[in-house]
Amino acid sequence: MALQEKYKELIDGAKSAGVNNLQVREQDNVLYIDGTASSGEVKDNLWAIYNKIDPDFRAGDLVLNIDASAAAGTKAKVITESSNLNIRKGPGTDQAIVGKAAHGEVINVISKANDQWSLVRTDKGVEGYAYSQYLEQA
Repeated sequence: MALQEKYKELIDGAKSAGVNNLQVREQDNVLYIDGTASSGEVKDNLWAIYNKIDPDFRAGDLVLNIDASAAAGTKAKVITESSNLNIRKGPGTDQAIVGKAAHGEVINVISKANDQWSLVRTDKGVEGYAYSQYLEQA
């Protein structure tokens, strides 16, 4: 229950944002928050709340698994030098890599978390955050 108290603002934010199928559970000293957001902006706002509670996401005691795949957005081309672009669980290089987008690939931009990170989804359904510097509007 202590983790639910620590992340109360985040849980309340998910509830007030209307996250569908919201599930909150603690297991092995980790709090899991799962659900479906109506937009990338909702997901970005939840990550912003999380960053206020745990700056730089260092505690490692929360898994925020909010799906925004129903959200519509724009298209962007991956403009890395030649390598693949990492797609991460959250907006930061310390976040786990959940997939990659190839150099030149066109992906969906759901929203911009901030000036550096964009919430993206590939045609294969991989959703996460990519460094905006390597994206160019298609």
